[in-house]
Amino acid sequence: MPIDPDFQSKREKVGEEEGVAVWGPVDPPEKLGIRGTNVAVDWDICEGHGICIEVCPVQLYEWRETPGHPKSEKKAFPAREDECIQCLACETQCPVQAIKITIP
Repeated sequence: MPIDPDFQSKREKVGEEEGVAVWGPVDPPEKLGIRGTNVAVDWDICEGHGICIEVCPVQLYEWRETPGHPKSEKKAFPAREDECIQCLACETQCPVQAIKITIP
C-alpha cells in the first residue's frame, strides 16, 4: 500500500530527526513512521531499493540504518528536503510508492 498522500492531516508529528519531521506512529523496530514533510518517505513501506537516491538530481537523500525492520534494514532519509526541486523523479520511480513530494 503506498504512502498516504494525506498523512499530514491524519498523523501526528512526534518529533524530529536531524531537523526533519517524524510523523507517527513510531514503535521501533517494526513501526518507524514517516520521515519528512515536503519530501516524505514512509519508512514502514520503504524496502531500501535506493532508486530515490540514484535518481535525485540534487542528492537530498542519505541512507539510514534501521536494524530489525521487517522490510529492510536501511532506509532513504530526506536529509536535505529543503533542497528539493519538485522534479518528482523519486516519487514516480519508487517501486513501492513510499515517497510523497508536496510542493510547499
